[in-house]
Amino acid sequence: MSGTASWSRQSSTVMFSSRWFEVRRDETTRPDGSWGTYDHVIVPGSVTVLAVDDSGRLAVTRQWIYVHDAPQWRLPTGRIEATDPDPEAAARRELREETGISADRLERLGAITCADSFTNLREHAFLATGLRQGPARLEAGEADLELHWLPFERVLAMVRGGELPHAGSSFAVLSAFALGRITP
Repeated sequence: MSGTASWSRQSSTVMFSSRWFEVRRDETTRPDGSWGTYDHVIVPGSVTVLAVDDSGRLAVTRQWIYVHDAPQWRLPTGRIEATDPDPEAAARRELREETGISADRLERLGAITCADSFTNLREHAFLATGLRQGPARLEAGEADLELHWLPFERVLAMVRGGELPHAGSSFAVLSAFALGRITP
């Protein structure tokens, strides 16, 4: 939107910081010239991997998600670490750590922003093919993670039925379908 006024940050204060995220309070000038305060969460990006085997089955995980207080279906996913050179490297690492799967090919499906008014989170989605199974390297908080191989039709029905509520997972499934990379 060229030629229009934009927000201007006057100051930014870190209100809370942990190894996972930080909460900032920014003093801003809004596009209309008024002064305001904007609280938001800063996090590293994350990745989601739609791994498809030679039979057309998808790697789907199920594990307890603490903040939702329930088990959840999702694709392999995780944060981009400072040591990852780029989102693709993070996707390869997360897929291998959570499921033990290595992929010959990774294709970028796109990125989705989540909770825009609250956080800067950008989730990068990838399609993984040419899969090889090895041992998973789960972290302590992932000890209950189960890997399931489900047909695409079932996973697409899960998206439609709200059974795959993780935004990055649903985005990856729908993007691969819309781009014609995977079909029922």
